[in-house]
Amino acid sequence: QVQLVESGGGLVQPGGSLRLSCAASGSFYSFVVMGWYRQAPGKQRELVARIFSSGSTNFADSVKGRFTISRDNAKTTVYLQMSSLKPEDTAVYYCYGDRGPNRSWGQGTQVTVSA
Repeated sequence: QVQLVESGGGLVQPGGSLRLSCAASGSFYSFVVMGWYRQAPGKQRELVARIFSSGSTNFADSVKGRFTISRDNAKTTVYLQMSSLKPEDTAVYYCYGDRGPNRSWGQGTQVTVSA
């Protein structure tokens, strides 16, 4: 059973930065793609960023230029560096990882951007 454990959420002022981490445990196999979704109250879950095992990345238009995504050499941990945060970035952020047709989810971590 693969587990994804997130950390790094919290309260930050507008314009500030946070780094989210997502560590995979329970398996020695690499994820083909890992990334982050977020869900704000009353809104649908949306893809924020993802990174493939090749290193290629995709970002939502709303975070381009402000967020970066990376993964460690073992390819079992993914990081989301968030900068120039805005109140509209407030949401629960969920890490995910895909191995073929199987998707694993983290438990979610709250990010609140407020003065």
